[in-house]
Amino acid sequence: MKTLSENVCFGGTQGVYSHTSTVCNCEMTFGLFLPTEARDGPVPVLWFLAGLTCTHENAMTKAGAQSWAAEHGIAVVFPDTSPRGDDVADDDAYDLGKGAGFYVNATQDPWSPHFQMWDYIATELPALLGDNFSLDMERQGITGHSMGGHGALTLAMNLPGRYLSVSAFAPIANPTGSDWGRKQLSAYLGDDESTWTKHDASLLMAETGFDGPLLIDQGNADQFIDLLKPEALAAAIASKRQQGTFRLQPGYDHSYFFVSTFMEDHIAFHAEALYGG
Repeated sequence: MKTLSENVCFGGTQGVYSHTSTVCNCEMTFGLFLPTEARDGPVPVLWFLAGLTCTHENAMTKAGAQSWAAEHGIAVVFPDTSPRGDDVADDDAYDLGKGAGFYVNATQDPWSPHFQMWDYIATELPALLGDNFSLDMERQGITGHSMGGHGALTLAMNLPGRYLSVSAFAPIANPTGSDWGRKQLSAYLGDDESTWTKHDASLLMAETGFDGPLLIDQGNADQFIDLLKPEALAAAIASKRQQGTFRLQPGYDHSYFFVSTFMEDHIAFHAEALYGG
């Protein structure tokens, strides 16, 4: 693992690190904010998964998570959204290939040699973090924006007991029923739609739900709301009688201005779960 940068931030440290990923077969980069409390012992961990076209840097610099994480003594991990490098397959479209890993393990060519983002987030990166930083990997929460909200919700529901809390900002909520989903799932996983269902938050919610608290924020002026399909997830939450809160925020769009506005709420929500409140 290489240290690319470390900066003092709200009394803690905002670092950027790279490492050779075995599952993605390339060099991967991630950001990690460690609060002051990490100097004295392991602290809880919150994952922030970013959306289409993003790297580790977008949420790290725009979401405003560090100030609130420092207040609650929580570490925040900012992974990349896809494998990178000259040998990694890509596409001319912004919503497929680099920057658009969709948090799945690709089974189709040319994507399968590198696009193993599910295993990267679920297995490889947590092990690396636990081995190298003062983190309590028994206390994890997960959140994300857009494609990252999709990833946060599907990881949380597919890995029972892993995360104590889950939230999302404007998640791609029903990808099997949207152009933001069907295109990518078909490319990465093939045409057998039975392999897609574990990557659809609305279908997972209706079938299994999440054993813990849930928070969703969605702007009602989001320019991509028809692709996100929040109504499908809201209906599934109601049908499942899931413990959780789904908020439509008037006037807000899909940008990080929206994310940063409600970040304080999300950090406090996760802190309550991570500290057993």
